[in-house]
Amino acid sequence: SMPPSTGLETRAEAWERFGVPGRWLFTCEHASPRVPAPLRTTPSDRTWLRTHWGYDIGARTATRELVRVLGGAAVLARFSRLVIDANRPPEHPDLVRQHVEGVPLSFNQHLAEAEVLRRVLHYHRPYHDEIDAALGRARRVGTVVLVSVHSFTPIWNRRVRPMDVGVLFDRHEDRARSLAAHLAEPGLQVALNEPYSGREGLIYAADRHGRSHGVEHLELELNQGLLITPGRARRLARTIAGCLARTWG
Repeated sequence: SMPPSTGLETRAEAWERFGVPGRWLFTCEHASPRVPAPLRTTPSDRTWLRTHWGYDIGARTATRELVRVLGGAAVLARFSRLVIDANRPPEHPDLVRQHVEGVPLSFNQHLAEAEVLRRVLHYHRPYHDEIDAALGRARRVGTVVLVSVHSFTPIWNRRVRPMDVGVLFDRHEDRARSLAAHLAEPGLQVALNEPYSGREGLIYAADRHGRSHGVEHLELELNQGLLITPGRARRLARTIAGCLARTWG
């Protein structure tokens, strides 16, 4: 049965969707810190869930603003990456993490294979099925650009990551370089394939769906320091929206 639709918003257990089929499809794999029932969390778990380990801080707000400005649609996950990581293939060793910085997550200890499979079937697969369906709808309208939106912590392993925006790509290098040039114009510090490379299989969602549908795709990594209030996240998204529009003109 289809989930209830409220105007241009549709919610299911594993995902939410905003907007209408069009030129842009945004995805947000780490939009939410939610740990759905029947899973239960301890105070220690909840401490981690509020950090960049639990979700991509500011990414959901930025993604919604990109759709508001550019049109098109967005599909966002409604479960924490610590429940199951929607930006990793199902066979990935870090699909379900047992520990964060050496601290055990209570809801990920001693997992039976059946529980991992339950999470794949209830969360990971329906989320990716919805991206697949949304891309199909968008392609019936015309040419589509697929953009996966993420955010990163400014300090990693005690080192400061200096960039404001990372443009991660595997195959569309010319577009990525063009977008990076547009982003640098308003003074943003931009890096290609940083804080990690799109060539290492880590932009799973963008890569999987972009390849299977034959559409141009990349991943944006936004510095969480620029997203710490919803107003700032929306402001950065508006700047990025203009740059995306100029890149795909």
